Amino acid sequence: MKEQRPEAPARPHSLTLDERSRAVITGVEDVDSFNEQMIVLNTTAGAMTLMGDQLNVSKLNLEEGQLVIQGHIAALEYDERKPRARGSALARLFK
Repeated sequence: MKEQRPEAPARPHSLTLDERSRAVITGVEDVDSFNEQMIVLNTTAGAMTLMGDQLNVSKLNLEEGQLVIQGHIAALEYDERKPRARGSALARLFK
C-alpha cells in the first residue's frame, strides 16, 4: 500500500486596506502579473485582481505569503476558479 502524506495546511488569507492607498494581503501563493493599473495574484482563497492607478508592489515575500501594494486602489475582485499553477516569472524573480 502506498502511504499518503497529509497536505500542508493552507496559509490563512487576509486583506487589510488602508485609505484605499495601501493593501496588505496574506495567503499569497503567486503573483501572475502586475502593472500600474492592475495586479493579478493567486491566494489561498482564490485568484484576486486589484485595479487602480499608480499601483506598486512594495513588498513580496512568497515564503511568508505576504504582498504589500501601494497606490490608488479603485477595485478588487476575487475569482473562485482554480488558480493557475505556481511558478510565474515574477515568483521566480523574488525567490
